[in-house]
Amino acid sequence: MHRRSIAVLAFAIWTAAFNAHAETLRFAPLPMQNRETVVKQFRPMTSFLEKKLSTTIVYEYSDGYADLLEKFLQKKIDLAYLGPLPYVELRRSYEQAEPLVRFKEKSGNTTYTCSLVTFPDAFFDPYVAEHRKIALTQPLSTCGYLSVSGLLRERGSSLEDNAYRYVGKHDAVALSVLQGQFDAGGLKTAIAGEYTHLGLQMVAETPPLPAFALVGNTATLKADQMARIRRLLTDLDPAGKDKAMLASWGKNIRYGAVMASDDDYRSVRTLLRDTKIPKKGNF
Repeated sequence: MHRRSIAVLAFAIWTAAFNAHAETLRFAPLPMQNRETVVKQFRPMTSFLEKKLSTTIVYEYSDGYADLLEKFLQKKIDLAYLGPLPYVELRRSYEQAEPLVRFKEKSGNTTYTCSLVTFPDAFFDPYVAEHRKIALTQPLSTCGYLSVSGLLRERGSSLEDNAYRYVGKHDAVALSVLQGQFDAGGLKTAIAGEYTHLGLQMVAETPPLPAFALVGNTATLKADQMARIRRLLTDLDPAGKDKAMLASWGKNIRYGAVMASDDDYRSVRTLLRDTKIPKKGNF
């Protein structure tokens, strides 16, 4: 009887340990990127977390931000990599969304900016912009409608007095302006900088915005899990002991991270105010 009890206890302990190891977390990377690119950027990070957390991380792909946020609301996502506007929109209707860390930019900054760009031949002036063609990223991209609308409004113009269309990726915005398909466009300043040697010009820039974050779902994650993820990522030393390992991580997540909180997003909420972001372009 004693041996049987020991065997049962041992089996229970083994089962608990196995289940803990076999636990699966669902991670949502950025939408609008092909899966090969996503895996290349994020797999090193998720593999690192899998090893440290003794868990399995599977990828939950989405066709766009709206699809991703809906899955988060339905508790089909545990972790998501989100820019500031998608996070603010998610948090507005789902308080269980909790930013865990914000990833540093290559410069070491924990913020980034968006720019309004043009090409000299377009003769685009943001102070008198009217009936011009403007390229945007996605409706829920921070550097899309939100930033461009705000930058034009500050200069006495209105995005609604122009023709705008969503073209998807930031690079697509830059290329469409360079190719003369659009007179201007909005995208992340760091990405715009990669095209200045081709003649792309930045004519307006937003105030600093919180960098992209890893957001946890408090309805599906345990508090200790979130605390461990925060600690694991913020303890990384990109200039020292972890430099070699982080070299294989995606360029947007390899420079270290800092603790994040909802208070970090006040500037985004100020920019957003009562702005109604259209889901489609107007031409």
